[in-house]
Amino acid sequence: MKRLLTLIAALAVFFTCACSHIEDETDEAAENEEVVFEKDEEYYSALKDDNVTINVYNWGEYIPDGSDGETINLNAEFTELTGIKVNYTTYATNEELYAKLKSGGASYDIIIPSDYMISRMIKEDMLEPLDMDNIPNFKNIMDKFTDPEYDPGSVYSVPYTWGTVGILYDNTAFTEEEAENIGWETLWDERYAGNILMFDNPRDAFAIAEEMLGYDLNTEDSEKLHDAAELLTEQKKLVQAYVMDEIFDKMGAGEALLAPYYAGDAVTLMDEYDHLSFVIPESGTNLFVDAVCIPKGSVNKRAAEMYINFLCEADIAYAVADYIGYSSPNAAAFELLDDEVKEDGISYPDDEFLENHTTTFRNLSDEANLEMQTLWTEMKSSEEETPNRLIVPVFMALCVIASIVILIRRHVKKKKEIF
Repeated sequence: MKRLLTLIAALAVFFTCACSHIEDETDEAAENEEVVFEKDEEYYSALKDDNVTINVYNWGEYIPDGSDGETINLNAEFTELTGIKVNYTTYATNEELYAKLKSGGASYDIIIPSDYMISRMIKEDMLEPLDMDNIPNFKNIMDKFTDPEYDPGSVYSVPYTWGTVGILYDNTAFTEEEAENIGWETLWDERYAGNILMFDNPRDAFAIAEEMLGYDLNTEDSEKLHDAAELLTEQKKLVQAYVMDEIFDKMGAGEALLAPYYAGDAVTLMDEYDHLSFVIPESGTNLFVDAVCIPKGSVNKRAAEMYINFLCEADIAYAVADYIGYSSPNAAAFELLDDEVKEDGISYPDDEFLENHTTTFRNLSDEANLEMQTLWTEMKSSEEETPNRLIVPVFMALCVIASIVILIRRHVKKKKEIF
């Protein structure tokens, strides 16, 4: 009887372990199973045999290109699906994009400007109205992004990403208490002279200065703009360099300690470098939206609208958010994100914070834009030099002084020899 009971117990243990193993394998297979997102082949094949090429002009580091061997090559996927080739180039600032389009020196079918630049381009008749019948996936865009102040009714744009601005910092250089107190004023702290990076575009830089002064980030008041420029001039002696995409290399290599930048890029950098952390100042910051538009005069508008629709596919919008780290306005893509990302407080801050501590840029008047640009140019070319720029002239001055001293000593020595 004892042997029978022992045998039954052993069999029970065996079947329990076996079932558990099968269950584990099933769970693992479910985790690794790739969800297939069906796409409307009839829609996407409409221009397949027309030998179409579209020119896409986008921010640097702002689209998955497959270069890491893990993510999709978005443009290649689009071409494979539609037969439409993509000529892809990049820019560093909204102002660079605007100047390129305004000069008429290039023709583009897709651009992805920020909110305030979109409203400026609408005002100056630089964008094509979109045919939403050709962009059925617009239904995936979250309601709170479908009627933006910069483009009421989304007539000219479809949201691509959104985010906030904060401060990226080297966590090895700050105590826990110091890190908790990092705010915009830290970028003016003389203890970090030569280790501070700053935005190399006027709108973002002025916004930080305006926040420091307690001004509206959309102020057009001339006196307040001058106050902001003066504050930026005071900061200049502490700034190592004015940068945009260069921040990736500089902060990654530990060449600087502090840099204001966009939350999405900060997430990407923190994934790669353990020594980097990010804080969104409680005092307030900019909330921005980058959206896809078609410039006036595009010769491939139908293909461009197909590209926009492709960007709004759930899996494609997810791939964009996952690769570049920026927040997605696409509800279907948001559902695919890990809870860890949704709740990290950086990519998707809670609604209370967004409502009470962020400001969206509006388009400024031509006069205010011109004044800001003029003040920015004057600030950057002022005599108050940044630390790196001081090195060469100081070195040259020391060389001249040393040469003079040597000549004087030689002259004195000769006089002594004569007498």
